[in-house]
Amino acid sequence: MVIVAAVDSSERSSYVLDQAATLAKRFDEPVHAIHVMTRSEAINAETSSITSDDAIEIEELRATAAQVASDALEDQPDDVETEAVGRIGDPATEIVEYANEHDTQYIVVSPRRRSQTGKIIFGSVAQSILLDATCPVVSVTDESSR
Repeated sequence: MVIVAAVDSSERSSYVLDQAATLAKRFDEPVHAIHVMTRSEAINAETSSITSDDAIEIEELRATAAQVASDALEDQPDDVETEAVGRIGDPATEIVEYANEHDTQYIVVSPRRRSQTGKIIFGSVAQSILLDATCPVVSVTDESSR
């Protein structure tokens, strides 16, 4: 089993990884930090355009996404086994699929603070994960958002 930590390049990721490490130590499980890059993010990042037939470009994009996860793991203690994972697609879908593929014990997320209107218009990755995951989901916030 594993603990899956959904990360990005924001400071919120440190709170997610701290909680994931706490769970990992308690259950003696590794932490898999996952970052999902949407297709539009990939294009906006000035990468070449993505086509479903181009496996090389997809692999390069996965490596870029995995690097975001790896960067988030830099400050984590060495006493927890970690792995950086990059995926391309819809973040909620990819995180839930990854969790299902890896016999995940917990998924740890940190929702963005949005207005009610913002949630309706943009949706919420964390909310979708909470609704679709087949394992427990831990939602953490940073101290300043309380």
